[in-house]
Amino acid sequence: MKRKIFIAAFLAAVSLAGFAKGGKNANVFDLKHNITDSEIVYPESFEADTHKMLEGWFMKNYTATDTRYATEKDVEVSDEELTKRLASLPTVIEMPYNQIVRNYIERYTKRGREQVAALLGMSLYYMPIFEQALEEQGLPLELKYLPIIESGLDPNAVSKHGATGLWQIMLGTAKGLGLEVNSLVDERRDPYVSSERAAAYLKDLYAVYGDWSLAIAAYNCGPGNVNKAIRRAGADAKDLDFWSIYNYLSPETRGYVPMFIATNYVMEYYPKHNISPVLPVKPLVMDTLQITDRVHFNQISKVLNIPVEDLRILNPQFRADVIPGTPESPYTFILPSQQIHAYLMSEDQIHAYESDKYGRRTTVDPGEVPADAMLAVEDGNAWGKDEGEEDVAIATAQGKSSVVIHKVAAGESLASIAQRYGVTPEEIKSNNNLRRNAVRVGQQLRISVETPQERMENTVAAVTGKTASKQTKQKQQPAKQAKPKAQKPTSHKIRNGESLSTIARKYGVTVDAIKRANGMKSDALRAGKTLVIPPKSATKKSTKKKSKKRRR
Repeated sequence: MKRKIFIAAFLAAVSLAGFAKGGKNANVFDLKHNITDSEIVYPESFEADTHKMLEGWFMKNYTATDTRYATEKDVEVSDEELTKRLASLPTVIEMPYNQIVRNYIERYTKRGREQVAALLGMSLYYMPIFEQALEEQGLPLELKYLPIIESGLDPNAVSKHGATGLWQIMLGTAKGLGLEVNSLVDERRDPYVSSERAAAYLKDLYAVYGDWSLAIAAYNCGPGNVNKAIRRAGADAKDLDFWSIYNYLSPETRGYVPMFIATNYVMEYYPKHNISPVLPVKPLVMDTLQITDRVHFNQISKVLNIPVEDLRILNPQFRADVIPGTPESPYTFILPSQQIHAYLMSEDQIHAYESDKYGRRTTVDPGEVPADAMLAVEDGNAWGKDEGEEDVAIATAQGKSSVVIHKVAAGESLASIAQRYGVTPEEIKSNNNLRRNAVRVGQQLRISVETPQERMENTVAAVTGKTASKQTKQKQQPAKQAKPKAQKPTSHKIRNGESLSTIARKYGVTVDAIKRANGMKSDALRAGKTLVIPPKSATKKSTKKKSKKRRR
């Protein structure tokens, strides 16, 4: 009795074209077979740049396609045959046929043939990842085709609503699923982690509704909208499925389950529609590493000779090309299996490669010059400036003085440059270790100049009759000075990104002195290790001994 009342109420509330046929009242549960809808809204994944997909890294490097999908037309299939094929799919989830499902099938097999070819190619890489995640949760494997609907298998896809990644997870949902999202890492883009969490989420949705069509709809529009549709249908949720609440859902969600059915059909029966199969031309075998140190993609790329673009495609979760690993919080990094051993053997070399440039300072002194800025100067391009731009002034931590980096222009000489900055040619030669007076066009010179504070002090001194020049101050020093106390060695804990040269500059000693004090044979460093830093006096003594030996 209760069931009859529910059916009558539902029929009164829902009006659909073709709901009654041949003078007979259509049962509400026949809706899944007879339904039609002219207001279907196609998902954003249908708007994917197919040409870009086919020219992508995986398609270009690991697969080859023929052009049958472009040269041969689609084969017409009757409703009866489509119904039979859908019923033959080895799926747990029900795959009913109706005109909406047919509409989506034809969207793939007629107007999206090139897209299907690209999806088939990328499926060789992504489907095993999805299947593993679903298998671990004990879910139907046909759910592996949901990312095709959601993102078109693009891990960097972002919808107009902000849903991101292969599984198109919203930020709030991601936080609830324990996915990390910040400026450096977005695990919604990680194929492995996002698949694990999406599978767990689908399992929870099925536990709530007990029906896969409702669980899939809730994944698309959220449980709140599905619950609202169920309430508007005015029946017990256990007696309903997606088709029962179809008219109470948004146009976007109405097409979601039909498209899921159509995607399962196309990915299984594509050869019957003259769509080109994708053939692997070489194996694509990946493996993972746990990265426990901060490392930049450029460091890995240069040492292992792997294009940065390849690293980005395999590891889309790292948004700024930086793996912010720590021993307490390692990150999974994906590489071709043949490169895993190379990474392990070259790990020290990778971390040492331009560590001054890619390292991150944990402490900083006011006025300190970043090491990568000095490297840029030494490489002949101060702060990334182009030819003809003005000189760059760099403040140093050495007292009140400042250093100007001057790029020698055509027609300039050492004397004219010295006159420009109010210094002597000898000072420029000393600061740049020049033996001759000759300079070349494009050469960059470090020039020590007076700061405004120094100029003011010297001006005041001149007015009052007192000299404030460096040379006079040195002359006024007392003849006898107190004997300095003996200096003791200090210790330094190595931080990420530091090198021997940066540590030596910080303490005013030489790299060789640090290596001798620590019995080091190479320049390689590991973060967390403590170094003994010899006093400056020991460095000076060592330098004197070396010079005496040379004289002999």
